[in-house]
Amino acid sequence: MNTKPIVMYSRATCPYCVAARNLLKHRSLEWQEISIDSEPERRDEMIERSGRHTVPQVFIGDTHVGGFDDLDAAHRSGRLDKMLDE
Repeated sequence: MNTKPIVMYSRATCPYCVAARNLLKHRSLEWQEISIDSEPERRDEMIERSGRHTVPQVFIGDTHVGGFDDLDAAHRSGRLDKMLDE
């Protein structure tokens, strides 16, 4: 169980979104997924929160982790665990 909520903005067919989902599943983490396919108005919210236009965009609590490459780097370095526990 996560100590902080994880939110991921995504699209259904995005391969980086699939990779992010797989990484979170592999870690047995729970997350809220916001599909900008089914809720296109949430895209502006994502851009405002992250400053980025691409998906996925991952947040842990109020902290912007970034896209899949950022999430994977945080996982590999151990920083992801620290972000979840802070």
